[in-house]
Amino acid sequence: MIDTEGDCAAWTFPADPGTVRAARSAVRDRLRDWGLDSVGDLTALLVSELVTNALRYATGPVGVRLVRPSDLDGVLLVEVSDRLPDFPHERVARPDDEGGRGLQLLDSASRRWGARPGDEGKTVWFELAVP
Repeated sequence: MIDTEGDCAAWTFPADPGTVRAARSAVRDRLRDWGLDSVGDLTALLVSELVTNALRYATGPVGVRLVRPSDLDGVLLVEVSDRLPDFPHERVARPDDEGGRGLQLLDSASRRWGARPGDEGKTVWFELAVP
């Protein structure tokens, strides 16, 4: 499901393994349509991490929302929502760990990020500066 309104795009994806690929593809396509290819790969990677976490720990659908940067701020806002109310916790992954680096990657690659409670769960958001 997609909802677009000019400077906004939002999708709701089912809780199944194909969701990560579908979310990456939808994000890349929308950013390409907006002429923001320069942040397409990084945005898709970070969305993949957050959607994967949502699928691993929450139940139900996963929402993804993009807000196009205005001429004034030059910042792309990305949000990933799920039904789990618990906020994500950054952990330090050991060199041989298979996972646990998603939030570290988000922290190092984004301008800033955070989480906020929602009506039915939470939203993890991040901002990327758009050149």
